[in-house]
Amino acid sequence: MTPGGEGERTRVLVIGAGQAGLSVSWYLRRLGLEVGRDLVVLDRGPGTGGAWQHRWESLRLGAAHRVHDLPGMAGLGLGFDSADRSAPARDVVAEQYARYEAALGLDVRRPVEVAGVTGLGDGFSVRWAGRASSGVGSEAASATGSEAGLGPASGSLRAEVVVNATGTWGAPFVPWYPGRDTFRGRQLHTSDYRAASELEGLDVVVVGGGTSAIGFVLELDGVAASTTWVTRRPVDWLDQGELDVESAVAAVAAQDRAARAGQALPSIVSGTGVPRTRRFVSGIERGVLVERPMFASVEPDGVRWADGTFAHADAIVWATGFRPELRHLAPLGLRSADGGVSVEGGASTLHPRLFFAGYGPQASTIGANRAGRGIARQVVARLSESDAARRG
Repeated sequence: MTPGGEGERTRVLVIGAGQAGLSVSWYLRRLGLEVGRDLVVLDRGPGTGGAWQHRWESLRLGAAHRVHDLPGMAGLGLGFDSADRSAPARDVVAEQYARYEAALGLDVRRPVEVAGVTGLGDGFSVRWAGRASSGVGSEAASATGSEAGLGPASGSLRAEVVVNATGTWGAPFVPWYPGRDTFRGRQLHTSDYRAASELEGLDVVVVGGGTSAIGFVLELDGVAASTTWVTRRPVDWLDQGELDVESAVAAVAAQDRAARAGQALPSIVSGTGVPRTRRFVSGIERGVLVERPMFASVEPDGVRWADGTFAHADAIVWATGFRPELRHLAPLGLRSADGGVSVEGGASTLHPRLFFAGYGPQASTIGANRAGRGIARQVVARLSESDAARRG
């Protein structure tokens, strides 16, 4: 069957080619899986780099959470510690990931949006939409009327095992406040933010207590007419300039407990605090980083606090985080009454052939790498069980 067409089969399907998906793929390749026959990787992004390819132009490596190397990068002559810190982080990550994918021969199919995953007795049926620019023959393209060299606009495949590594970038979270939909100015989320110049000369309200929100406030200083920074809870500033191990371990443990119980995942920032980097301290000392409590409502031309105080706004930047992107898994009925998904050790507790990479305690860049090996070993164990059952 033509790859990407109806009825294609593979043993393992990895959904997402960001940090988590590539980490798992590395170990699966090391364990002997062959691309195409045994392993297919689908990615929604137009290019390499995972969520990083969509980040704003001014973001540089080291200005936010550290990007850890993917497994095996050093042996391939790659790595982020020696990467160009003067170039946009999105470009650096995209270039490193492209070279990594090529070295592994992954032939990632993109841009492909997974529309739904349905359980079968021996695995899963996966519906997808988009044009897969890799791993798809020109014969299929001409048969469906697609552009030369691109695959069909939609299709399905069957897989014995699915590794979901979709991350969170595709599911931005914007909290509802009274009057939010009446605002006449511009509202944008972190995922929409591109450059401070787009908000030049405007009164801007930035919502959020994480590093992205803080970075936006600093970048908008001197560009926007005014900035008002509001947080839903007071920022827990850490005295050290980088995240301490104890806080990180505690935050990951909280994520793990929630994932095991099938509860909604808590915010990592709320459990770790924000390090006082030199850049952030400078912003505090200059009076740029002055947090205000959360407003009570939004009005057509600004925001208002419970005490009646009003701030004019031409734009609101919602740096309010993301939720795990799991809509395509809805047919599997994974959601618990608490709104979460029960995951233990990277495996779904409801579907033993479904794994989650980069979910909950694995969501950090270093967590995704550590989980990659464990998930890959579990995947191969499942495949071995299937082989044994067929032989028996």
